[in-house]
Amino acid sequence: MAVTIVEAAPTVVGGVDTHLDVHVAAALDGAGALLGVELFPATSAGYRKLLGWLGGFGLVGRVGVEGTGAYGAGLTRFLRGSGVEVIEVDRANRQARRRHGKSDPADAIEAARAAHNGRAQGLAKSRDGNVEAIRALLVAKRSARNTRIKTVNQVRQLTFTAPDELRERMRGLGTVALTVEAAGLRPRPGGDSVLYATKLALQVLGRRALSLDAEAARVDAALAELVAGTAPSLLGVYGVGVDTAAALLVAAGDNPERLRSEPAWAHLCGVAPVPASSGKVTRHRLDRGGNRQANSALWRIVMVRMALDPRTRTYVERRTKEGLSKLEIIRVLKRYVAREVYRQLPRD
Repeated sequence: MAVTIVEAAPTVVGGVDTHLDVHVAAALDGAGALLGVELFPATSAGYRKLLGWLGGFGLVGRVGVEGTGAYGAGLTRFLRGSGVEVIEVDRANRQARRRHGKSDPADAIEAARAAHNGRAQGLAKSRDGNVEAIRALLVAKRSARNTRIKTVNQVRQLTFTAPDELRERMRGLGTVALTVEAAGLRPRPGGDSVLYATKLALQVLGRRALSLDAEAARVDAALAELVAGTAPSLLGVYGVGVDTAAALLVAAGDNPERLRSEPAWAHLCGVAPVPASSGKVTRHRLDRGGNRQANSALWRIVMVRMALDPRTRTYVERRTKEGLSKLEIIRVLKRYVAREVYRQLPRD
């Protein structure tokens, strides 16, 4: 009886160095040998050509992409939508770059090798759901907040050097009253040029600050609705507000299943204990790495609990008597909070 042997298609591992206008792709076979390097436009048509080019060498197993959160976001969405596993690749080691030089093809090959040998294992964020919408709103909110702070500072500084009558009018006003008063000024040309120019500048800056307040309020309303619809149980955690929950959700991404375990989440947030022992002293220290926005969110939760939560206050008192410093206690509490938050992250 004749036996038909069907050969399995060879597995291909890709790597992409992403840029604004073009992406450079590299392909490796199952053994890690280089199959080719090619350039593709950073467009929808270019994404299709890139995947077709990789598929021409065999079955595409996974693709390592550098810059999944920036220039590679569109390509990542396309590859995931096509059923391809996308691995998030960090920048190449700087020491290796100094030794061997840098080029886009070399970076693409390095990305492919990182995905092939397991040096890069983290699944890329999908960036195709509510969390990506939350991230976009946070960008606008932080921009409005930072610009408003700068604007109000400029208003206050102008009042320090304003003509006497204007300086006296603004003296002692709080931030809100100051911006409202500045926005309501009526500069009239034809008199003292310094007084006119100062009033005009204060009016413009004051109205800018009020406009930024309105922008922030609009963003806050949309943000609250999205967060409540995405992770209502996360908002139920003691000390978690809308902004804190939003930062934690953005760190996790639209596909939190990429976080393989609770310790992996703690490492991502920069709260995994780092050994800092020396000689006879055994201790751990705070992690300076990880997602700093998520780390800051956990810190805010801990600060709220240390101030208001009776159980946390009792815990802090006990650990202080045991000889732990305040920073060490905060480190431990952030780790506990990360564990609690991880259980409330949405699961698909």
